[in-house]
Amino acid sequence: MSGAAGGVVAFGLACLLACAAAAAQDVAPQSPGVVPSPSDQEPAPSLLELSPEQVLKLDGRAPLAPIPDRRAMQEALQRGVAYLISSQEPNGAWGSWRDPAHEFWSNPHTHHAWIAATTGLVISALLEGSDAPEALAAADRGLEFLLDSPALKRPSDWDTDHTWGFTYMLAGLNAALSHGHTQQHALRPRLLELAARCVTGLAETQSPDGGWGYYDFDVTTRRPSWATSFQTAAVLIELVGVRPHGVQVPDAMILSARRALERCRLPNGAYSYSVDPLPQVGRATGINQLKGSLSRIQTCNLALLLSGSELIDEADLIDGLDQFFEHHRFLDIARGKPVPHEAYYANSGYFYFFGHYYAACVLEHLQPAQQVSYRGRLAREIVKCQEADGSMWDYYINSYHRPYGTAFGAMTLVRTLGREGP
Repeated sequence: MSGAAGGVVAFGLACLLACAAAAAQDVAPQSPGVVPSPSDQEPAPSLLELSPEQVLKLDGRAPLAPIPDRRAMQEALQRGVAYLISSQEPNGAWGSWRDPAHEFWSNPHTHHAWIAATTGLVISALLEGSDAPEALAAADRGLEFLLDSPALKRPSDWDTDHTWGFTYMLAGLNAALSHGHTQQHALRPRLLELAARCVTGLAETQSPDGGWGYYDFDVTTRRPSWATSFQTAAVLIELVGVRPHGVQVPDAMILSARRALERCRLPNGAYSYSVDPLPQVGRATGINQLKGSLSRIQTCNLALLLSGSELIDEADLIDGLDQFFEHHRFLDIARGKPVPHEAYYANSGYFYFFGHYYAACVLEHLQPAQQVSYRGRLAREIVKCQEADGSMWDYYINSYHRPYGTAFGAMTLVRTLGREGP
């Protein structure tokens, strides 16, 4: 419940608002909503007539946090890296099945996939975020864990989360193969072999429409039938990134993924959530609206740019970033909510750091003069989320949320501080 005066009247008003907003999205209300504070000079609007945007205008949001200076960004990055080092598991991984929010995610192969994905993300963050010996040593231990782990397997007929494991394990390997620390590393040949196995795993799980997803619904086939735009984009970015290291990626695999993303792109610059033959915007408060696509826009634009699509140019990147910041409040509202897609425009908490990281990657492909106006705003949305222990998180899930959130946040800060190149 919001921080209004409290009491029975305020609670009832909040519940009515929650029901009205939920009805607009065709979902059941999960918790009381915000309590409006209409002006004394104007009559209060009918609760049943309030749209989500009108509620936001009435909720008395706190003013924006100040834009951090370079020193504040560096301190936040250092604290994030320190947290990642301190939270490494004894076996070298990050994240575990411990402390579940509920009993639903109980398949051990699901957790193997999530551990691999989280570990890959943290390796990337450590290698990007610090040259300190302890950070490099922790990254090496993480790489050794990935090398010694059993092959990822599909958890069940409907659960295909092993695709996330392949995706971000490959991201960690790309970061390692690009880093000077591993240029003469004894593990390098094995890292290349593991990267090739990740590509093979992704080739075997690419859906007939060219994309990748983490569930399979109506048709539970050996090759998954469902795909999402944002996971397809994340995979495509890593496939393009691993090629310069000599790992073979079939041209047809890249082309099919790129065409899938191009089909997902809507006329207003948003991307449909699912990869469909004929994507549609859907209902006015749905997830395929621009305000439900804010985080997907960044990763999809970047993937199309890197894979050579003619649909995307620098103007599209800038437009996507402008939309991201103009409607950022919808990501703020969703962050930390325990039920997926319960927020306005079906945003989920786990969109938050994912979207900010890829927005930071987009930033690096703009002209230097254009980057300046976005860096501080992007850093502000990360620094404000950091907790006392240096961690950041957006969606509670076992023991994964803090390592993956902090890794995404740290890599975002690396880019807002500026690097020599993408």
